[in-house]
Amino acid sequence: MTDTDQHAAATDPALLDALREHVQGSLPTTIADLSALVRLPSVSWSAFDPANVRASAEAVADLARSTGVFADDAVRIVRSAVEGDTTTVEAAGGELGQPAVLAVRPARNGKPTVMLYAHHDVQPQGDDALWETPPFEPTLRGDRLYGRGASDDKAGVMTHIASLRALHARFGDDLDLGVVLFIEGEEEFGSRSFRTFLREQQEHLAADVIVVADSDNWSTEVPSITVSLRGNVTFKLTLTTLEHASHSGMFGGAAPDAMIPMVRLLASLHDDDGAVAVEGLTAYEADVPTRTEDELAADAALLPGVRPVGRGEVLSRMWFQPSITVTGMDVPSVANASNTLLPTVSARVSVRVAPGQAATDAYAAVERHLRAHVPFGARLEITEPDAGDGFLVDTAGWAVQEARVAMREGWGNEAVEQGIGGSIPFVSDLAAQFPDAQILVTGVEDPDTRAHSPNESQHLGVLHRAIASETILLARLATRG
Repeated sequence: MTDTDQHAAATDPALLDALREHVQGSLPTTIADLSALVRLPSVSWSAFDPANVRASAEAVADLARSTGVFADDAVRIVRSAVEGDTTTVEAAGGELGQPAVLAVRPARNGKPTVMLYAHHDVQPQGDDALWETPPFEPTLRGDRLYGRGASDDKAGVMTHIASLRALHARFGDDLDLGVVLFIEGEEEFGSRSFRTFLREQQEHLAADVIVVADSDNWSTEVPSITVSLRGNVTFKLTLTTLEHASHSGMFGGAAPDAMIPMVRLLASLHDDDGAVAVEGLTAYEADVPTRTEDELAADAALLPGVRPVGRGEVLSRMWFQPSITVTGMDVPSVANASNTLLPTVSARVSVRVAPGQAATDAYAAVERHLRAHVPFGARLEITEPDAGDGFLVDTAGWAVQEARVAMREGWGNEAVEQGIGGSIPFVSDLAAQFPDAQILVTGVEDPDTRAHSPNESQHLGVLHRAIASETILLARLATRG
């Protein structure tokens, strides 16, 4: 059989039925494995116990070995130095990032290599009181599995694992497709060692196609291929006006407490419509599907009477325009408030950057704006900056066409090409390190997933269809010349 004939056979109804049957039959095992991962509180933030992330990496490594695709010694747990630190812990006390799992099966007979990316670390659970079920006890309610990381991104991990199991069941040791499984351990903490890892493991990571399973779908019935991502800039903003706190009755009305300039400065970042008002932040021009403001209100859970912000098409505001959010502030709580003028106030600011604008340029524009608009001569400090570029997917490559076919077969519906308002900065790092690779951004989330929020959940129908689609995609790549 020629390569062309083999590739055509990958869409043979009998083969597709066999792949779907294996995915369906293995779904209880897949859900059980996902549940076991959710029970591991693998929060990668520095304030949390790293032993949980290590335990999660070990569990993922065991899952990789269970696929049958990799030799046991081809599965490794790897840690790399944090970006900017050229030492190692063993050598000179340098800081290592969180553990990643890397498994490699070399390609044979001229077949392509595919890299499968996901991450096994999760966000902190936040306030337990806001969860309807325990955050790290997977709970099945209806067609959704609840728990922190159940979707973002441990369901992405299991999509790869289950697809590889199905692929091995079909091809066994005759599989010539090259496979690189890369499961990161610190995506939720800024992927601080990612670039070092890419440089150190470049030979093992090189691939023709990269599948990043960490995105959203249009709905629970309609899949998506993510074609654009916004960049991100975050920093800590601090304003200081007084050497020490003073009595608000004695000095209020004449001495500026730090909250006054902070409120005015933050307000200057948006105009009366709620659109970003920072000169130098750009938008990306592209057509978008229609989504009404009423649909936005329902999807985003706006309270009755609350109006959306910004201008233009709703999805353009979310995908292709910049946004600025204050994600935290250091001020006394209401319970601990005293009648004093605050000498210092700090805020954490997150800027989503339109695709096509460099994050460093966006940061410079925001910094210029803040320094030019600080009121009352308050002392301004900007610290802890972090930046990552957005990304635009080239949809003309053959890998995107293969993914469209696979999603149609796996979901029963055509895929929608969509942008994502969120950021996955390492995608641009992958593109820079492997410029010839075709990148596919897929995922297992849906509009009701609530990733990063209390009551995160994974729709099991979406998980099933995502696994079926990826299995079919891998089968098509395995028979491609």
